[in-house]
Amino acid sequence: MGVASSYNWVKGRSDVVAGLTVAAISFPQAIAYALIAGVDPKFGVYSAIVVTAVASIFGSSSHLINGPTSAISLLVFTALAFIDSENSKELFEALFLLGVLVGAIQIVIAVFKLGNLTRYISESVIIGFMAAAAFLLAVGQIGNALGVKDKGNGHMHVLHRVWLSLTHGDRINYRAVILSVTAVVLAVVLRKIVQRFGWPQVDMLAVLVITAVIAYLAGWSTPGANGRTAVSLAGKVPRSLPTAHIPEVHTSWLPHLSVGALAIAFVGIIEALSIAKAIAHQTQQKIDYNRQILAEGLANLSGGFFQSLPGSGSLSRSAINFQSGAATRFSGIVSAATVAVALLAFAPLLRYVPQPALAGLLLITAVRLVDGKRLLYTLKASRYDAGLVIVTAITGVAIDLDKAVVLGVILSVVLFVPRAAKLRATELIVTPERVVRERIPGDLTDSHTVIYDLEGELFFGAAPELDRHLNDLRDRIAADHNEFVILRLKRVRHPDVVCIERIEHFLRDLTERGVVVLLAGVRPDTLAVLGNVGLHRWFPEEQVFPEEDKQFSATLKAVRYVHVRRAAANPKPELQEAEQRDEDLYYLV
Repeated sequence: MGVASSYNWVKGRSDVVAGLTVAAISFPQAIAYALIAGVDPKFGVYSAIVVTAVASIFGSSSHLINGPTSAISLLVFTALAFIDSENSKELFEALFLLGVLVGAIQIVIAVFKLGNLTRYISESVIIGFMAAAAFLLAVGQIGNALGVKDKGNGHMHVLHRVWLSLTHGDRINYRAVILSVTAVVLAVVLRKIVQRFGWPQVDMLAVLVITAVIAYLAGWSTPGANGRTAVSLAGKVPRSLPTAHIPEVHTSWLPHLSVGALAIAFVGIIEALSIAKAIAHQTQQKIDYNRQILAEGLANLSGGFFQSLPGSGSLSRSAINFQSGAATRFSGIVSAATVAVALLAFAPLLRYVPQPALAGLLLITAVRLVDGKRLLYTLKASRYDAGLVIVTAITGVAIDLDKAVVLGVILSVVLFVPRAAKLRATELIVTPERVVRERIPGDLTDSHTVIYDLEGELFFGAAPELDRHLNDLRDRIAADHNEFVILRLKRVRHPDVVCIERIEHFLRDLTERGVVVLLAGVRPDTLAVLGNVGLHRWFPEEQVFPEEDKQFSATLKAVRYVHVRRAAANPKPELQEAEQRDEDLYYLV
């Protein structure tokens, strides 16, 4: 009720203007991205209707526009490569089934709240993937830009097919070269003009209209006496809206499609969330990432049942949506509706769009797909990042893109675990000035008390590190005959049974030796796990100091507790005085 009542004419007008602006670029992009995927252009347009609308209805971001994207389309092309491109019926059925699988995977990720797992996928993997995708996209359009018919088949590597097309194919068509070069020049010039004057970003649409008019006036898009045109055309798109369709399921397809679906699902989520985060950083909108992932899944699942190309968040269309002043997700619905109207009104005119012009636009898209500065920055950052970029990119080019994504994800996790397993232990001391700080070389130690601060992830991967630190502490206690141990757990996170069991064994061992152990700064999650394993049944509650609002108050309370115990056990004047001055204790970082 609150949202509906806050929606007004001003917001509505902003959404309509933004939606119309986005639709102007969505239509030509949808056709181009369908060609990248190697499928009928109409499926790209259907995606710009169905996927865009469903994601806008269920999404969380007010500005994210979903639909076909170049990266996803390249993954689709790779995923469908096992099917003969001449067998259009099977190719299309596999496309729709792929969309359903992608949507199902993304919905599962959302339902089980696994969206946070995407943060363990290094950005270097995505940068490497985008570099490989841009290279393959550019190489794959060389034949169309030169007017040379593709040779080979879908089972061949794209580089092999391009080589065959250039060396054993038709002669270069100068008309196609003129149109593709014109498209590239127009795309660059018009984009600069649009940005210079702040006009609506209809440059891609303008390129297609201008090149189509040039081809028509030159007679290149009109069939000659032999019934053929001088240049290839993009193809016909029927004047009809997407209809419901249940994809055929062939079990033999599933092993091939499942890998591609997994790669598309992950890349799609990462694309969408990255764009949503970037825009939300400027608008201060709070994004529900799990809801956005669910929207991605519902959009692709619906698209699979309505003959659509799988999609994700589009950087270009989302940026245009935001810059055009969109106020709510309604702008995405306006964009989808506008594309639907344009499809019904202008579909027959699409047969005049020359394919070389689309190839020129896609060459520009390939260049814009890679952030050169970001790529160089990442390669220079560290061997870890450079390695991920290079391995992912080489795998994408040499093998295929979906396996590159899966390999990159695996490498991210494999390389992340050893880093996360680093558990740091620092000894703290109480100085004569009543300051609790990290011990440095030359500091005298307290023969009665030792304070250890642990920092890191307390999961099974860190167990060897934890064992090493606890064994060192045992040896230190045995050598110095310490009576008290303060184990600071303020900076340990996500404890699991493996590490908690080791800590419990450590506590039992020292308690049996007569050493008093205090747990300081215990976080709620650690405290809950300790409670679950029954620590409270044998370990004194007064020796546990939970995390408090003030960062170091629990540690200082533990130190005071030690001083009280020592003063009670030994009535020496200096200990009594130390107890009285304990209120002056503070922690120095």
